Amino acid sequence: MAKFLVEGRRTLGGKVRINGAKNSALKLMVAALLGQGKFTLENVPEITDVKTMAGVLRALGADVRFSSGRMELTVSSVEGQTPEALVKSMRASVQVMGPLLARLGWARVAKPGGCNIGSRPLDIHLAGFEQMGASIDVEGDMFVARAPRLHGADITFRYPSVGATENIMMAATMAKGRTVIRNAAREPEIIDIQEFLNRMGARVKGAGTPVITIDGVPELGSADYPVIPDRIEAGTYLLAFLITGGSGTIENVVPEHIAPLLQVVSAMGAELDVQENSVRVVSPSRLKACQVSTGPYPGFPTDLQPQLVALATQAWGSSIVVEEVFDRRFGYTSELQKLGAQIEVRKRAIIIDGPNELQGVKLAAGDLRAGAALVLGALAAEGESVVQGVEHIDRGYEAMELRLQSLGGHVVRIEE
Repeated sequence: MAKFLVEGRRTLGGKVRINGAKNSALKLMVAALLGQGKFTLENVPEITDVKTMAGVLRALGADVRFSSGRMELTVSSVEGQTPEALVKSMRASVQVMGPLLARLGWARVAKPGGCNIGSRPLDIHLAGFEQMGASIDVEGDMFVARAPRLHGADITFRYPSVGATENIMMAATMAKGRTVIRNAAREPEIIDIQEFLNRMGARVKGAGTPVITIDGVPELGSADYPVIPDRIEAGTYLLAFLITGGSGTIENVVPEHIAPLLQVVSAMGAELDVQENSVRVVSPSRLKACQVSTGPYPGFPTDLQPQLVALATQAWGSSIVVEEVFDRRFGYTSELQKLGAQIEVRKRAIIIDGPNELQGVKLAAGDLRAGAALVLGALAAEGESVVQGVEHIDRGYEAMELRLQSLGGHVVRIEE
């Protein structure tokens, strides 16, 4: 357990290099369970979710070595039952079900945990597996899936679920025949998984579009792969520059992946210099209010919604932010209100009347992205704030306090 002490009103500046994408690295680690041999992943973020997933893979029989952003995985035989405690601590661990079903014909996976940000049912995953010939039973807190061999199917999702797209795509790599996923999620991380699987010998095409086609193969080998940059981390630090009235550059970024955010902050008055692998941002003298709705990629990412709301407290006028993805993602707003934010919640919409004079207080992070938003709010506040619940932030941001210090922020970690 740890907390941050944040002294606000310090203008941030400089350069920050973006780490590998959390939501890609975790799934590439899982995808390795489909293959045989030694894998090397580069640009892997040193965050607690990656360490948790490493624990899951070790329990399933993989050898995992991780240091300085480089992960080496060796996979030979694997087990089909996941460690319950680890799975319950992180939602992404449910992604092992597809690879285990494909490889072993069965899997016992605990119902996953993760951030409490709203309803995230697994019915889309499970219905897809059933269409491919699996039987799904619930035994206490465990999902038990069985299929002597999965077969191809034509599957249409009722919603473009990222997790279900990834899970079914991985399961289909060794299923008999062709699988087509319609209304698939289009996130950049899914393209990353497709490229990794294909290097292993899979036959997947269409990632990044609403239709993905997978032709099953008998077996998969190993591959080396660099993880794409984390678009949510990139967005968070870009917003940190703006909320402090600063300027700076985010490096090792794919600007196309954060295009929705760049459009919003440009409309708010930020000056942007977009290069092939970097974005420089300069704060305006006066931020304008914004109107944003979240949505599946290429829409505005729900994982940047709390951080954008924090920025909107410093904008002139009434900003409106509508959350269309998760139904309980506004829990952090009461914490921002403690700082002095003028926020009104109306069902799925937030109205922010700014700019607000924020004052440092004691805050508690309830989930990963909420924690990032509270740190941003504290950076803009007069005086010192205490942000508790840093273990949530550590799930997705590597050494956030050190990176903010390198940009001129006064953020200190206190272990409890």
